[in-house]
Amino acid sequence: MPRLSFGSWVEDAVDWLQSNLTFIFDFIKTVLGGMYDGVNAVLGGGEPLLMAGIFAVIAFWLRGVIPAVLTFAGFALIDSLALWGEAMATLSLVVVAAVITIVIAVPTGIWAARNNRVGAALRPVLDVMQTMPAFVYLIPGVMFFGVGVTPGVIATIVFAMPPGVRMTELGIRQVDSELVEAAEAFGTTPGHTLTRVQLPLALPTIMAGINQVIMLALSMVVIGGMAGAGGLGEKVYAAITQLQVGLAAESGIAVVILAMYLDRMTGALNERVSPLGRRAAAKAAAGARRLKFAHYKPGTAVAMTGVIVLALVAGGLNIAGSADSKATASDSTDVGKGQKINMGYIPWDEGIASTYLWKEILEQRGYETGITQLDAGPLYSGVARGDIDFQTDSWLPTTHKDYWDKYSDQLDDMGAWYGPTSLELTVPSYVKGIDSLEDLKGQGKKFDGKIIGIESSAGMMGTLNKKVLKEYGLDGEYKVVSSSTSSMLAELNASIKKKEPVVVTLWSPHWAYGKHDLKKLKDPKGAWGKGEEVHTVAHKGFAKKAPAVAAWLKDFKLTEKQLTSLENEIQNAGQGKEQDGVRAWLKKNPGLVDKLAPVPGGGSKQGKDAGKTVNLGYFPWDEAIASTYLWQNMLEDRGYSTTVKQLDPGPLYTGLAQGQLDVQFDSWLPTTHKDYWDRYKDNLSDLGSWYGPTSLELSVPSYVKGIDSLEDLKGQGKKFDGKIIGIESSAGMMGTLNKKVLKEYGLEGEYKVVSSSTSSMLAELNRSIKKKEPVVVTLWSPHWAYGKHDLKKLEDPKGAWGEGEQIHTVAKKDFAKDFPELTGWLKDFELSEAQLASLEVEIQKGGAGKEKESARRWMDANPDVVEKLTPVTG
Repeated sequence: MPRLSFGSWVEDAVDWLQSNLTFIFDFIKTVLGGMYDGVNAVLGGGEPLLMAGIFAVIAFWLRGVIPAVLTFAGFALIDSLALWGEAMATLSLVVVAAVITIVIAVPTGIWAARNNRVGAALRPVLDVMQTMPAFVYLIPGVMFFGVGVTPGVIATIVFAMPPGVRMTELGIRQVDSELVEAAEAFGTTPGHTLTRVQLPLALPTIMAGINQVIMLALSMVVIGGMAGAGGLGEKVYAAITQLQVGLAAESGIAVVILAMYLDRMTGALNERVSPLGRRAAAKAAAGARRLKFAHYKPGTAVAMTGVIVLALVAGGLNIAGSADSKATASDSTDVGKGQKINMGYIPWDEGIASTYLWKEILEQRGYETGITQLDAGPLYSGVARGDIDFQTDSWLPTTHKDYWDKYSDQLDDMGAWYGPTSLELTVPSYVKGIDSLEDLKGQGKKFDGKIIGIESSAGMMGTLNKKVLKEYGLDGEYKVVSSSTSSMLAELNASIKKKEPVVVTLWSPHWAYGKHDLKKLKDPKGAWGKGEEVHTVAHKGFAKKAPAVAAWLKDFKLTEKQLTSLENEIQNAGQGKEQDGVRAWLKKNPGLVDKLAPVPGGGSKQGKDAGKTVNLGYFPWDEAIASTYLWQNMLEDRGYSTTVKQLDPGPLYTGLAQGQLDVQFDSWLPTTHKDYWDRYKDNLSDLGSWYGPTSLELSVPSYVKGIDSLEDLKGQGKKFDGKIIGIESSAGMMGTLNKKVLKEYGLEGEYKVVSSSTSSMLAELNRSIKKKEPVVVTLWSPHWAYGKHDLKKLEDPKGAWGEGEQIHTVAKKDFAKDFPELTGWLKDFELSEAQLASLEVEIQKGGAGKEKESARRWMDANPDVVEKLTPVTG
């Protein structure tokens, strides 16, 4: 038979879908992610014991007193195991997946029951869905939706769908046909026959199907932990890959408690919603002679009241807790300002150590972090898609070569932080006569013909099988057992305890060499190749998203001594306490955080007047927005507190003169703001100009040929539709344009100056450029439009616009007395045209409402400028 390339066809189909239907996958991801976040906010947001009380009230309503007590005890146990958040995340995934599955499965089952052709067509589809290995569903989920919640939910829906459809179809088909015929004989419509006869009688079977849907959803959600779905699944997966028996037992108990609760509650729900179930429950309660209180179940209204009361209390405590947890003081090391950074790692020791090290560092610098453990394939896929920002355990150029080659166009190599490494086969020192790979030949029986390996996907396993064994003539005599890193270490540990011979795959650095007395087998033929480097790899665009973090990662380095000591500290802390191990290690290495993550602009240094509040004001001109938010960030880095208010020029100057505001950075003098300066100068302080000279001008796009000077506009009015697009009519430059410039160049009558607003002028400029239409607009320098568009400033040979102005910093009268240190900084404050233009462009990119964050990004990219503007001595 010829080779059927079914797998390659599937891969081609997947590639096509990824290339052409990304918008659909993104939409689905957004919807499912939003549903999960909403449910998780409700279930995981309250005080654990109060939420356990709510679950207990539901159990009391559905099953009685004893199940309610057991429910509370079970959920309290989950909380005591410190797994409440993970359990609620898992429950949220189950709820979302089960609800979607039921909404699809029940109508589909009804359709199949009422249409034999549909039922026949669905059966083989359901067979495939039900018998396909559950892990297979994760592969397309990760490829289409990346790592995280969505692939777990999608895989769960597909896996849990069949019983819901089958049981619904079975329940309706089992309804006595004579009852259906009787209903039809009395003139009942098909719809009423379904809702009033078939569904009520089939409800017990349908509810059994729903029960199975929920149970399968729970089992699949745990498997979804391999794709980064989080919750208990991630804990179970971590326990498996790291061979942590204690964690596996704790996580397993939590899963069992959830499974028992969901199973018992969905089973009992049938008694509440089904007429047959209610009749059976009433009969059982009437027949109970002893312990009648144990069979008591409150009415729906009573149970609902209890749930609402507990929910309100839980919500109130959560709100109060959130309010209490908000930081009120400005932290000079708060670089991240709460920005979320997602990290992923393979459960290799250096990956765990470096990831949790950066988790601690980033949190100390004000970032919010997320961590996901994944296998190498999903990890690289997640980083490439941008679901994960970076990972610190890329072994290049060999071990992870296949992944790098596949995703390199979507990744950024941030550089190596450790190396060179070495790959090796290792034996305990008590195994005599085995010191080199050459010594293994003919000794297969001693090691039971096995070499204990790690994950089959690891590059070193491919090198071992394809090169090392052949080079030393060991293929056929030895079989490489693929397992996991934790399983390999467990086998090594067990063999050493029994003093049995064993040969394992290992690498340097590794903490096992510190724990056990081992021999690295020499490789005289160099079959393992040269040592590798451990790299940090991020998604494309990460440096733009978090420039400070990207800069830190590019300079990240650890010595072998530092890395092995960090790994050992984490090993000593134990599973689940990796960050505690990192903190203990950092205490033994003071100053390392500042070295690995220096605060941009020297923000860790406090100013002499730190703690004082500076009230900043500005009016919405681009250079004012840029300079104000730049100084807000720098002042907070130096320990000052700040407030920022936007005002029109009149109220702004009045506020400064009255001392309600301290300083503003956009006084155009001596012309534009002359009236305000003349009126309030006795109550103001001029701290000097920080930019100039400015210029006012008319500008046209560069594609408008033959128009290079104001003189060239004469006689060309038709080309521009007789219009010059202006800004606010109150602006000083509009008066100069109308009263002087047009007259000086004989343009009045031929051109009409259209008063609008700065934003409207820029919108008209942008629209015209897109259509390649001629347009002439009022502009000034500096302005970010010159960086965004290719424009020509029209020359003014007659000097009609007048001389350029200076942009001054103006403060209240007693500013120097109140802020002596800041006064010195502001008097020396200067920005070049290139600096100001790049700052304005960064703020434009960030968008409205993100001015402070955008200025921070510019500061991260220009730390030398910030240090120069706010020097701290002593």
